[in-house]
Parts: sequence; structure tokens; C-alpha cells
Amino acid sequence: MSRKTEIVRADILDIAAYDRRRSEVRKEIAAIKAKRRVPVGPYATFYFECYETMHYQIQEMLRAERGGDEQLKEELAAYNPLVPKGADLTATMMFEINDPDERSRVLLQLGGVEDHMFVEVAGDRIVARAERDVERTKASGKTSSVHFVHFDFTPEQIQKFRAPSARVLVGIEHPKYGHVAILSDETRSELARDFAL
Repeated sequence: MSRKTEIVRADILDIAAYDRRRSEVRKEIAAIKAKRRVPVGPYATFYFECYETMHYQIQEMLRAERGGDEQLKEELAAYNPLVPKGADLTATMMFEINDPDERSRVLLQLGGVEDHMFVEVAGDRIVARAERDVERTKASGKTSSVHFVHFDFTPEQIQKFRAPSARVLVGIEHPKYGHVAILSDETRSELARDFAL
């Protein structure tokens, strides 16, 4: 069964109600996120988003900042684009490098990396469509440590993705960072729920 494709005001708990459920929600989200996390190479990790992860993010932001209705409008506008719409997968891709000098060195080499991400299903490549809300590569050539990307599937590619024997890869093919990861059956099954077809 596919997930919801949009978070609306009625889905959001008030802060008091959320606080009562927060411990339980955090456990549920941790279990979902564990299945949707895909490390690619030594630094990059794709966190495939869904209705639940984005709903949780909005609830946490409202709880932390307590900005009321005005903040809620902003959060819905910011996070709804990352909820898959039924024919795509969406991901937050992060370069996770603790050492600040190493992080700066690596990111300086990876300008334009957002145009080199892909999902490959049974040999059929789906190139990422990056969110263009802000420019992720600076004039210096340094890229951001966080990227938001969409993978737009055709109906045929969705069927291939769902086939039990299909090999699904997630990768980055940048001249300075070339790595791939094969999705586990558990992750592929979890992500298949994002498709409505």
C-alpha cells in the first residue's frame, strides 16, 4: 500500500498532543529511517524521505520553535516537496564528514555533484533531479554538504523496481566521487511503498 503524498494542516498534532506521543513516534520513525538509509561510499548517505519522515520533521520543528500557524505554513511549504508523489523517490543526501578541514577539502572537489546522482533499476538509470531552491554549488566550486533530490520513475521503471529479482543501485558518478550501493531487499521493499502505481 502506498503512502500519503501530501501533509496537510489536519495531519499536524498540537504541541501538547505531540509531546504525549513523542517517545512512541520517535521509535516508529527510527525504525522507518533505518530501512531508508543508504550509505554510498565513505562520505555520502542517502536518506530516502516519505510522508512519515517529513511529517515527523514538521512536528519536531514546530515543537522546537513554537511559531504557530505562520511557522506551520512555512514548514508545509518547505517539506511537502520532499514527500514522494507516487511516481518518484525523494532523498536528502548528506556528506557526513566530522572533521571540518577534511569536510572542506572534500566538498571543494565536488561542485555540481547533485547532477551526478542516480538510481539504477535492472540496468535502467534514473538520474536525480535536484531541488533548485538554493544554489548548492558555490562559485568556488565547493558544494553543500546537504542536497535534496528526486528520482522520477516511469510506470515501466516502477514495475522493474518492484520485481523481486531486480537489482537496484543508488550511486554518485562524479569525477571526484564515484561510488554505488546495492539496495537491500528490506530497503527496496520499503521504498516500493512510495509508488502509487
